Amino acid sequence: MPKGSESRSSHCDTHRSSRQSPVHGVRYGPRLAADTGGANGCHPNGTAHSAEGAADARQRQPVSDRGCCRLLSVGLRERGCLWVRGEGPPLVLLSGQANNHHWWDGVRDDFHAARSTLSLDYRGTGESDKPDRAYSTELFAQDVIAVLDDLGADRADVYGTSMGGRVAQQLAARHPHRVRALVLGCTSPGGQHAVERDNDVRRSLVQPQPGAARQALLELMYTPAWLATHPGPYRTLGDPDMPAHARRRHLAAGNQHDAWRLLPGVSAPTLVVHGSDDLLNPAANAPLLANRIPGARLHMIPGARHAYFEEFRTLASPLVLDFLTTEPQR
Repeated sequence: MPKGSESRSSHCDTHRSSRQSPVHGVRYGPRLAADTGGANGCHPNGTAHSAEGAADARQRQPVSDRGCCRLLSVGLRERGCLWVRGEGPPLVLLSGQANNHHWWDGVRDDFHAARSTLSLDYRGTGESDKPDRAYSTELFAQDVIAVLDDLGADRADVYGTSMGGRVAQQLAARHPHRVRALVLGCTSPGGQHAVERDNDVRRSLVQPQPGAARQALLELMYTPAWLATHPGPYRTLGDPDMPAHARRRHLAAGNQHDAWRLLPGVSAPTLVVHGSDDLLNPAANAPLLANRIPGARLHMIPGARHAYFEEFRTLASPLVLDFLTTEPQR
């Protein structure tokens, strides 16, 4: 991926006209359409290319369901990769720690009846730049603002899971006018008020035997019944191509998150969703968030573990979409 550009560059074609929400009358920004390679300037493998290749790209066939990587500035020196799918008011999907946009591959189509979906490869993951410097959930939230600015979107709905939920907290609390509705999944407020995973879980994730830690993570993400019928590939176990320094930076960003004092300032309608059997990010964090955010709603999914959004998608996705399309605006 090209690095070092300080100018904002667009490699996907978006429609800049504003769109009024049919439900709330909110100006979301552009109506997005980025599934085709000929119009959006994507390579057939889904990665963006230089402006010089745009003419050739227009001759290509539509890209597969990977969508389009749109490169844009997310700092003075870094560029991030934005993946845009579907049409309609934007829904920002925020992935878990050390994961790229593929985290959402199994469920993002569930939202396209009413929303376009935007997913950013965090710094250090996917097609985005991977600087070896401090990351934080606040920094990742600033990157989301850069995405919305680039697209000309005044506001967006935001759905963050795991560390993505922590990023979403920062986004909604520090930039309340940019978030129309908020969904926080399998996440926590961080800091001293959060309920941390127990030591047995921690030890299971650092086992030295080959494959043992990966298996432990799988069992924290999914139920045995799901694993027995879904042999993979799995999209939620981390970006396999991340450099070691980026993994360390992501781990630090998640561990240092503390939004407790910010949460009462969240003004967007908020839904908190969590699996009742989540041990990776203990389920006790869900009521903490719901009680701390004014007017937040809480929904626990019985029997679900950390990746409730994928394993229990037939319940979770309609729940989230119904909330986004019917919750009255504050």
